[in-house]
Amino acid sequence: MSAATAAGGGEHLGPLLDDLRRWLGDNWDPDLTVREWWERLAASGWSQPQWPEEWFGKGLDRAAAAAVSRTIAESGALAPPGGFGTSMAGPTLLVHGTDDQRRRHLPGMVTGTDAFCQLFSEPNAGSDLAGLQTRAERDGNEWVVNGQKVWTSDARMANKAMLLARTNVDVPKHAGISYFIIDMDQAGIEVRPLREMTGRAFFNEVFIVDARVRADDLVGGEGNGWAVANTTLAFERALSGGGGPGSAAHPGPVAGDLDRRAGDLASERRATEGESAGPPTLGRLLALARRAGRTADPVVRQELARLYTLERLNALTSQRAIALQSSGADLPGLPNLAKMAQNHAMRLGRHLTFSILGAAATLHGYDPGPARRVEAATGVDGLTREVEGALFATAPPIYGGSDQIQRNIVGERVLGLPREPGQDRHVAFRDLPKN
Repeated sequence: MSAATAAGGGEHLGPLLDDLRRWLGDNWDPDLTVREWWERLAASGWSQPQWPEEWFGKGLDRAAAAAVSRTIAESGALAPPGGFGTSMAGPTLLVHGTDDQRRRHLPGMVTGTDAFCQLFSEPNAGSDLAGLQTRAERDGNEWVVNGQKVWTSDARMANKAMLLARTNVDVPKHAGISYFIIDMDQAGIEVRPLREMTGRAFFNEVFIVDARVRADDLVGGEGNGWAVANTTLAFERALSGGGGPGSAAHPGPVAGDLDRRAGDLASERRATEGESAGPPTLGRLLALARRAGRTADPVVRQELARLYTLERLNALTSQRAIALQSSGADLPGLPNLAKMAQNHAMRLGRHLTFSILGAAATLHGYDPGPARRVEAATGVDGLTREVEGALFATAPPIYGGSDQIQRNIVGERVLGLPREPGQDRHVAFRDLPKN
């Protein structure tokens, strides 16, 4: 029985996961480098099992692929490479790419030797992404790109990027956009980190001056970039609505993890599980309330119960999406709704963090030394981590399409409500007012 057949229903997951456990027993070696381990995973098809068998996967449905991820995590082995390559760029190429593009780009994603970022948003084209002004002009067998991008996650760690650029200004704005895979490590691209209120620089601005893209790295055809971008954004929203376990190792040559010992990174993942400075979750907040002696506070208890309810509903929604996909069905707008629901839980978690910590939440150590002094002064262990997570919770309702944009999409594309009035869909981009 093939892996694709095994994915057909929950009753077949047992033999599939038994095969995986046997394979892990024979192949997981903590003394391998991350590079060697990820190459071994990629060759087996277990790295990205939801991808087609002919493209480094096993053709599993989403439910079976999620079970594979959990089994690898439970085994103690290092998780497969994550990031924008395997979660967004790869799936997009599987939908819109040519076989040549897949042959050239998918191996680097599935083995983790390439790290991707997303060059979409611009200073004047965030919520109105189709208003982007970065230009790409054909020059023989290449395209020459000029423009500026902003809010680019992990740009400093990326050696490749998904790029949206305008290739035609004489047609309406949505029709003149093209989608490229571009090399980040070239002289025409400069990345500048943006220090956020968390103290970190997860986001970056990117300046592009006469950068070059191979003509055969145009994805989906010239002028079809808006359709390709929407595929990428759909994968992003599904990921934002609830992802699986990630890897402690970062892909790509810049991060420096590829030649580290895989077992060390796997141990780091287990040691820090639930301790990262990500958005606040019920488990972390419950532990924080206990440490702060606030579990008897009726307001805190009520808000913790609300957060529990939201997180359970979000988990059940994710399971519903997996079940629908497994049966070949679909619920229009579900990724958008899941993202908004997850954002709502994050906002509640942020509010709860500040409520539990009280005045201590006004203090934040942006570097290790100040962080230790702040925690010593307040007596709150992990204060910096909790405050940073609460501050970061402001970002998800904005990035990947703000909640307002998600509501517009659901209203117009799912519920069939009238579009907002405007003539920009019928006017050549060069004739539109520019900021």
